[in-house]
Amino acid sequence: MELSITRAGELKPHPADSELSFGTIFTDHMFNMDYDPEKGWHDPRIEPYGPFILSPACMVLHYGQAIFEGLKAFRTADGRIQLFRPRKNLARLNESARRLCIPEIDEEFALQCLKQLVSIDRDWVPSARGTSLYIRPFIIATDPYIGLRSSHTYRFSIILSPVGAYYPEGFDPVKIWITDKYVRAVRGGVGHVKTAGNYAASLYATEEAHKEGYTQVLWLDGVELKYVEEVGSMNIFFVMDGELVTPMLNGSILPGITRDSVIHLARSWGVTVTERRIGIEEVFESHRNGKLSEVFGAGTAAVISPVGTIKFKDREITIGDGSAGPVSRRLFNALTDIQYGKDRGPDGWIEPVA
Repeated sequence: MELSITRAGELKPHPADSELSFGTIFTDHMFNMDYDPEKGWHDPRIEPYGPFILSPACMVLHYGQAIFEGLKAFRTADGRIQLFRPRKNLARLNESARRLCIPEIDEEFALQCLKQLVSIDRDWVPSARGTSLYIRPFIIATDPYIGLRSSHTYRFSIILSPVGAYYPEGFDPVKIWITDKYVRAVRGGVGHVKTAGNYAASLYATEEAHKEGYTQVLWLDGVELKYVEEVGSMNIFFVMDGELVTPMLNGSILPGITRDSVIHLARSWGVTVTERRIGIEEVFESHRNGKLSEVFGAGTAAVISPVGTIKFKDREITIGDGSAGPVSRRLFNALTDIQYGKDRGPDGWIEPVA
């Protein structure tokens, strides 16, 4: 396939790095490609950013057949633009596609299109540490049909957004709230893929958490409501008695790319990392015994987010002294040093754009 490029006639003004929030501003261009059974994936194109024209009967609007990814481009101190582990994101997009009955994309071709898009909008990549260009690839079902089946046609798109910190707290510890009333996903479902419905299912409890003064929800397993799974936008890690512990992937937890990066780096430093089931009562018992020294989340949007407070039912605990601990701080610094080009990092983690 040949990628066609149509440049925007009028370019938007760029915000100052200090004015960036998360996910509210979009660049001048986007990537689109369509699928139908006769042509397969076809007509790949970069064109001016703008609205889609969709039928009110478009299947994604009724049955939620939609998947997405999130990754970032970073500007190094010498002005280069680079991506962090983009091949992992595209491989995971195809994992999601298989589970949602969506035709797979050619990952190598998609990566080249993504890099071309970022290169065209390279002036949108901010420079300040803590800022980046967020990249959102997604695929939606486009058949104008309201019978229940998988769609026959699809749209694959990539949009770009210059961003600052995901949480208002930045790297300061966040407060998380645990619910045993609602569940996000169950084993055998789609909790392990990035599909829109997972996030829709999380919204009500998240709103309740916000009303109580907490930043995010920490989800328990959907069967017994006793084992820790993940936070709405992050995987979760605990430092217990000097060991780094995280819930094992069990079919209802997203296999995060930042999660994988944390495990890889920590093990390379000689830290004992264990992936296993973690009961919420074990977390509180570890805190009572003085063995729980740190809790933090890991995800593309926030990178590493220390947790200062956890509330479950009528119990609330402060982790350590309520500030970021040495493990989370070391991981945050190591990952961001790699992302911003200060450190080379493991082979294959960085993909140069221009």
